[in-house]
Amino acid sequence: MLLVKTPAGQLALKDRHGGLTPRQRSAFILFDGQRTLEQVLSATAAMGITVDDVRAMVDQGLLESPDGRALPQPVAAAPAAPGASGASAPPSPSATLADRYQNAYLVATQLTSSAGLRGFRLNLAVEGARSVEELAALAPRIRDLVGEEKYKRLQEALFG
Repeated sequence: MLLVKTPAGQLALKDRHGGLTPRQRSAFILFDGQRTLEQVLSATAAMGITVDDVRAMVDQGLLESPDGRALPQPVAAAPAAPGASGASAPPSPSATLADRYQNAYLVATQLTSSAGLRGFRLNLAVEGARSVEELAALAPRIRDLVGEEKYKRLQEALFG
């Protein structure tokens, strides 16, 4: 299946404010309407990009099919959907960590980019952070930059 960037996706790529993690951003760039979903997943497998990452980009309105068709359900997710046996299974810790990272990354980039030139280097450090732990290590510097009141959003996203 082919996917292309939506206008919102183009804007998110340009402004770096679309809720894309750095690794998702790398995969997102490859969606040009010429490469199939399988080709992009194969090219980004070493980074850990999965169908779930692509589905998240589609759900956020950043990617779409060139002809408007919906993205088919992934084969790997199909057994989980009709699961009468696992009706309320808790999310895996890695999924929770990934969600926490995505949310914290988005808040941290918003905070540091809103500080203008004062936050430029810190913004670059945030964009280079690849885990919750790396973002947490930058948190004190972000708090010093933006103040306690604005920092509360990041604290909530990072530590719950």
